[in-house]
Amino acid sequence: MSAKQVVVIAGPAGSGKDSIARELVKRCPNVTLMVTATTRVRRVGEKEAENYYFFTNEAFLKQLAAGNIPEHYYRGITDTYYGTYKPDIEQKIASGKIVVAVVQIVGAKYLKEHYGATTIFIMPPSLDTLEKRVRDRARAPVSDIEWKERAEFAKREIADEAPWYDYRISNEDGKLDHATEEVVAILKKEGYTLQ
Repeated sequence: MSAKQVVVIAGPAGSGKDSIARELVKRCPNVTLMVTATTRVRRVGEKEAENYYFFTNEAFLKQLAAGNIPEHYYRGITDTYYGTYKPDIEQKIASGKIVVAVVQIVGAKYLKEHYGATTIFIMPPSLDTLEKRVRDRARAPVSDIEWKERAEFAKREIADEAPWYDYRISNEDGKLDHATEEVVAILKKEGYTLQ
């Protein structure tokens, strides 16, 4: 296994991490996305093994016990688990792909330790911009109380977690291409084979 086959893209909700990850896949033929395991309900149009691996809570915990989900986090408010699904990442590495993982800090630390991942944290330009992005993309209106909770979580991520990552880049509004180019440059510098 190459030490340069896994990349972590992380950041607060609304930072643009998912958009940057999708852009990398579009631009680089050898790049694919890691598909996460979850217990949340499948939304309309979502596909098994493409958007997520969907499990019941009971099945997720069985996979966890079997070692197929080596790291996870639990969102108590929604009674939902999310975690790295080892069969997915192992199969993609075996096929020679560069695997981009959009994960929380627990996943980032696991992937760095076990797969030599380069870790990149996407910074929002400001909390005001982050709020606008979160509210604009929400399926239902975001209450002021919910936004306050999200903002506090984002502040903690930026202050406490961002310094741990190998790289931090800012994703300015309207400059997704620029942010993606920065990530590509980092990966080339780190020795990833993107083509």
